[in-house]
Amino acid sequence: MKKILSIVLFSALGGALTLGAYKIFLEKPQVVIEQSGITNPKTVAANYSDARFGGAENIDFTTAAEKTLNSVVHVKNTMMQTIKDPFAEFFYGQGNGTRQFSQIGTGSGVIISSDGYIVTNNHVINNATDIAVVLNNKKEYKAKIIGTDPTNDIALIKVDAKDLPYVTFGDSDHIKIGEWVLAVGNPYNLTSTVTAGIISAKGRDLDGNGSVDSFIQTDAAVNPGNSGGALVNTRGELIGINTAISSMTGSFVGYSFAVPSNIAKKVIEDLMEFGNVQRAVLGVVGGELDGKVAANLDVNNTEGFYISEVSEGSGAAKAGLKPKDIIIQLDGNKISTFSDLTGFLRTKRPNDKVQVTFLRDNNQKTVEVLLSKNEISKVSTLGLELKNLNNTELKKLKIENGVKVSNILNKELLSYGVKKGYIITEINNKKVYSVDDVNDMISAKSSNEVMRIEMINLQGEVERYIFR
Repeated sequence: MKKILSIVLFSALGGALTLGAYKIFLEKPQVVIEQSGITNPKTVAANYSDARFGGAENIDFTTAAEKTLNSVVHVKNTMMQTIKDPFAEFFYGQGNGTRQFSQIGTGSGVIISSDGYIVTNNHVINNATDIAVVLNNKKEYKAKIIGTDPTNDIALIKVDAKDLPYVTFGDSDHIKIGEWVLAVGNPYNLTSTVTAGIISAKGRDLDGNGSVDSFIQTDAAVNPGNSGGALVNTRGELIGINTAISSMTGSFVGYSFAVPSNIAKKVIEDLMEFGNVQRAVLGVVGGELDGKVAANLDVNNTEGFYISEVSEGSGAAKAGLKPKDIIIQLDGNKISTFSDLTGFLRTKRPNDKVQVTFLRDNNQKTVEVLLSKNEISKVSTLGLELKNLNNTELKKLKIENGVKVSNILNKELLSYGVKKGYIITEINNKKVYSVDDVNDMISAKSSNEVMRIEMINLQGEVERYIFR
């Protein structure tokens, strides 16, 4: 019996040693990666000596971190929320069921001047009644809003302070895919935190329609609370404002997005100088090319912006651009997608001149185009095309502000009595001065928020409409 037990024990020991040796010397470690829409996790072999981090050994991140850490702040905003309690109104009478409570939101911000100007995301401070800024050394200041741009999700705030550490702007047009970057935030008042990654893509359009987005995509870890923080290169220069993550869980899963610094810088300068964002247009209508579109249009190029229409009197028309031309560069910057085009134009102002390189009948040409102010906008959310009013038109109508309905895209609106020539003067009790104001108000609107729009009809009477 003892002999049998000895044989069994030695056999088990030998098997364990064999399996252990296989595990240690032969089998590669496994990493489990979960993918959306796949019920079974996918396993792939991976070597623990990750080449990405091996390549990073020769890169010094300390200089960039030291330049940035004390320039990134914690931003706290307090919002007053009003709720109605129908039971309280039933028992105590009309008006007694209304309750107010404060809600605190947090994010990050980047000091961009020694006298206290700070850039953050618009969604970090949106609807705030009180804003507090906490520096990396725990000093706290009250902040005031200088201006906001909901379209690019940028806000400029200021604290009353001197000799603050600040970050200098870099040139986001010249960043390269694969370049190392640091994401610096100040979440939950934990003091500044730093994560490293590479630039994964440029001109990224999150909505898939190219209407407003032209993000820098990185794989640097960015979590809730880091919104409004800094994306810097290895020299410590600001190349983006961290804005969003792509996640099924609400936490970082490998992708983060930042507003390019050139867009943020232009927005900030406009807010400081004009009080609003000056938007420039090229004067062309069209879309980006891909294989399917190129085949349908019978063109050889699968990248670039295809012009289907040139606005009359625009800078593009005056420069000689025509339908069927394909824009491939603006000031030497490659244009592959619609978001490349819109992202570049958001760094420019009306009356700026740009060099437009395009293809016509497979021949490459370059012309100089004078950018004009955005005067007409198709607002699909409202089903309307809107046009700015000049001072002469405003005086004739005896009004101080408003935009004109130049076309009705949604024919159902006709049944409600809306007609061409109506003037939109207010949205949710805020005065409208330009088509950009309308776009900004719509961008800032939450998905379930109702829009109350005030219009002046053709008889000069005020009408009010509710859009959902």
